[in-house]
This record gives sequence, C-alpha cells and structure tokens, in this order.
Amino acid sequence: MTAAKVPQSDSIEPVRPSRTFHVGDATLPAARLGPGLYVVATPIGNLADVTLRALAILAGADAILAEDTRVSRTLLQRYGIERPLAPYHEHNASKARPRALERIAEGQALALISDAGTPLISDPGYKLVAEAIELGFAVVAAPGASAALTALCVAGLPTDRFYFEGFLPARSPARRERLNALAAVPGSLIFYESAGRLAGTLADLAAELGPRPAAVARELTKLHEEVKRGALDKLAAEYISGEPPRGEIVIVVGAAEERAAVSEAALDQEIAEQLVNLSVKDAAASVAAKHGLPRRQIYARALALAGAQR
Repeated sequence: MTAAKVPQSDSIEPVRPSRTFHVGDATLPAARLGPGLYVVATPIGNLADVTLRALAILAGADAILAEDTRVSRTLLQRYGIERPLAPYHEHNASKARPRALERIAEGQALALISDAGTPLISDPGYKLVAEAIELGFAVVAAPGASAALTALCVAGLPTDRFYFEGFLPARSPARRERLNALAAVPGSLIFYESAGRLAGTLADLAAELGPRPAAVARELTKLHEEVKRGALDKLAAEYISGEPPRGEIVIVVGAAEERAAVSEAALDQEIAEQLVNLSVKDAAASVAAKHGLPRRQIYARALALAGAQR
C-alpha cells in the first residue's frame, strides 16, 4: 500500500480572495488545501486560543464537520469564516462517515472539529480518521488546545509521565473497579468528569487510591477558571459538603508512590488487624490503597483470613 500524500505547511497558500478570515482589523487569506481530512483543534473556552493555521484551514475547507454546529458557529462568526457546516457526532456517525469519505474521494477538503479542544480526545472522529487512512486519504492535524494537557500544566503534579483515562463509568461500583485497575499506573492520572458526578468520583478516587495529591480544574481558560489542589480525601469532603460546581471539569491525580515490596506474611498481618474493626471489603480496600496493590487480590486474601478466623 502506498503512503497517503500529506500536504506540508509550506503548501498552504492563499486562494481566491472570497475565502478569508478576520483577526482584529486584519483580513487574512484562507489556506489552499488538497483533498483530505483536516483534524483541527479549537479553543476549550477562550476563543483567542485558536491558532492562525486552524483558522486558515477552516476558512479554506470545502466543509466543516462539527460535533455541534450551533457551538461551532460561534467560533466561525467571531473570525468571519463562512463555510458549510455539517453535523458529525456519535449519534449520526454511522451515516455521516460514509458520505464524508465520499466527499474526500471526490476531491474535497473536509475539516473535523469538536465542541471544544482537540477532536478524537473523548470526542467523535477516531473511526473517520482510521477509515480515511485505510482508504489512502491524507489526514492532517492542526494541533491546539486540549483540556487534559491544560489541566496537567496547572495541577502542580509530575508531568514526566501521565495517563489519560477520559470519563470514568457513571456508576460507583464500576467506577471503583476501574480505578482499582489504574491504582498502580506509574504516572499522573487525568480524568474528565461532569459537575453532577464530581463529588462521588472524588470519593471513589480517595477510597481506591488513598490520599494522593490531586487537582480539580474547572472552566479552564474561561472567565471563572478555578483550580483547587489538595489530597483526594480532603477534596472529596469539600465537594460533598458544597453545592455541585458548574462547567467543564478535569481531575488530575498524582502517581502512585513507589513502595517497598511487602511480604505475604506482613500483608496477612495487616489484613488481620484491619479485620478487627472493618468489614472484609473495607479492610481489603484500606490495605490495597496503602500498598498500591490490586484490591481484588487483597480482597481474596481477606476473605480467606476472615473465614479462618471464624
């Protein structure tokens, strides 16, 4: 299979004057785009965070695929871009995707944007990109804003290694199960969360991961931007006792601490001590969080010890 030809930045040239965009008092030319799919990052809040290259591509595209055309129209109007908008989201993708690929095959340049930030990151678009590549079409990224990376930058937590999880399961049992699987990841953890579920998610994070340092970033780049930092248990208590916050939320949690290996005999002793005052489930959760071990493994051992004590 031959590689798709990807237009380089120096091939983006002015096109006819009717396609332009405006930045302040300046009127700038759109980009000349070859056929293909252009994955364009848009602001996560502050409209000034869009790049000039992103605007040039949006102005030069034959059409723009948008998760929500109403939201996207605000950005386009701000910069005087008048291009056809077509919805592309998880509910219509199965029908919209084949048509989009047909248009590229016909020689069109399509831009893909999400409501905010970088497409494909907890947003639709992966299958469209994958199928475009499989068909040999050019796929070009115009990088820019990302809520996950923005939150990581202001969290005050290690950035050398991190793991982006996106949204956790909505229900607590499934959420705690997933968090337990992430407990030993050797890097900062990044989650997206809705305002209504924030308190419950923080409580589950504290229960599964222990009192790790964390940050809750809300409304990043917007007027009411807020970042609260502290131990998971204290953040959970604060949000449980208060009113649910508003806006888009990112949670960043510090990495698991490197712990010395602990023997099976020492683990059994700790579990037995916890079982004096706690249920099997809570005793297992406490010991697992302390040592950064899989809760399921400790729970099985706690069950055996509890049975032996009877």
